[in-house]
Amino acid sequence: MKNWEFLKSSLIAGALLLFITGVNAQESSESVVRTANDKELQWGPCPEFMPKGCQIAILNGNPARENSDILFKVPANSAIPNHNHTSAERIILLSGEMDITYEGEKTQTLKTGSYAYGPAKKPHIAKCGSAGECILFIAFEEPVDAFAIQK
Repeated sequence: MKNWEFLKSSLIAGALLLFITGVNAQESSESVVRTANDKELQWGPCPEFMPKGCQIAILNGNPARENSDILFKVPANSAIPNHNHTSAERIILLSGEMDITYEGEKTQTLKTGSYAYGPAKKPHIAKCGSAGECILFIAFEEPVDAFAIQK
């Protein structure tokens, strides 16, 4: 059963990459300035295991390659299930308040403007608080992916 869940998560992550690569793949040789409310952003769905209303927008780079920047948005009071990424992630919370717990570590609370670093392949969970939707800037070193972890 675990192999099926891993395969299913891999297929979902692959489909997400294909979607967001087709939606907004760019590797810019020019400067880029965006806000979370930019009308030019093209928001797409998150993998199925993420909470309802979750969306992703590519800011810069090709998510199927190294060094992509994304915006990740979830509604207030959303729980983000246990998952990991192939890549390390560098995060800045742009709005809302979020608790994040990396496996084996204590829960940390991110407030607007907080920075967080998540090591590659380290499982973690998160919860967007009641202060409003959470929007995160996330920089990935490797291709963008997310894999659900079933325990």
